[in-house]
Amino acid sequence: MAPRDFNDDAPRRLRSAYEHVVRNLGVEPGDEADGAPPAANAIGTALEQMLNWGQLRIDATRLERKLARARSVARMRRVAGSVAGLALTVGIVWTVWNWQTPSHLLGPGFLCAAVIGLSIAGAVVDARLRAPAEPITVLEDDLEVHRLAERVMNAALPPSLTLRRNVYREGVAPMVEQYEADSRRYRSIHNRLQTLIMVGSASTTTIAALDTGRELTWQGMALTFISFAITVAAMFTGYYKFRERSYFLQQTADAIDEEANAVTLGIGPYSDFGPGQEEEAMKLFTQRVEDHRNEQRRRQQQLDQPAEQAVSSSQPQAP
Repeated sequence: MAPRDFNDDAPRRLRSAYEHVVRNLGVEPGDEADGAPPAANAIGTALEQMLNWGQLRIDATRLERKLARARSVARMRRVAGSVAGLALTVGIVWTVWNWQTPSHLLGPGFLCAAVIGLSIAGAVVDARLRAPAEPITVLEDDLEVHRLAERVMNAALPPSLTLRRNVYREGVAPMVEQYEADSRRYRSIHNRLQTLIMVGSASTTTIAALDTGRELTWQGMALTFISFAITVAAMFTGYYKFRERSYFLQQTADAIDEEANAVTLGIGPYSDFGPGQEEEAMKLFTQRVEDHRNEQRRRQQQLDQPAEQAVSSSQPQAP
């Protein structure tokens, strides 16, 4: 399913829902306080608060997406600049090294020029297609203002505990999807690097057997490049621990998904809660999901630590 476009008529739908509910209570929209029942006033105020909060969330989400897109364009521009600068450096070094043999300059010079041109053109096209009209600093300021307004509204008219828990429950599904997406990404990176290590090891052995060792041949150059690639891949795999991250993220996602199914179906630790005890069930559900998230954060911190520090921190202290 494609992500929701926040440029749609969501504010109009929220306003229409508010007017519809208030009108069903026998009160005209905007006149809830004029002789209306107390329930109508309370519901009208709550719906108005939810309407304003929803509008703030829509605006904040739109700004977050714009800011993420602007930062992505900036990263792409930096990558393109780095590639163009590297190609320019290689071209200059090659030209100086082979200055006495002009016949060797044409091919590498054309290749470096093509890389520089493609890098600059790609950065320009990407900026034209994806860059928002506002600069990053303006988007960051606007997003901070919206978040501050949301915090002020929540502080002035705090929602009930039941509402917060229900909103938390509805946010579990995107949380599970994010864990699963991160798990798939780390697993894919680990598999690619592991494939590079295996193919590179076999290629290194084969090329080493073909190398005569008399002069700098293409076999020697390929051997050097593949050995470097294998070393880098092994370092990244050992340092970032992509496989372990993938495993723990998927484990957390499965545990949270199990909790969501259990509270929905009333099974497992929630089987003792009957009708009228939904608030107690939601309290337990919230606590158990937070326990899973805290455990995931603890594992993440252990993976980020050096090997010797992670081992020492995982061992219990002697009494």
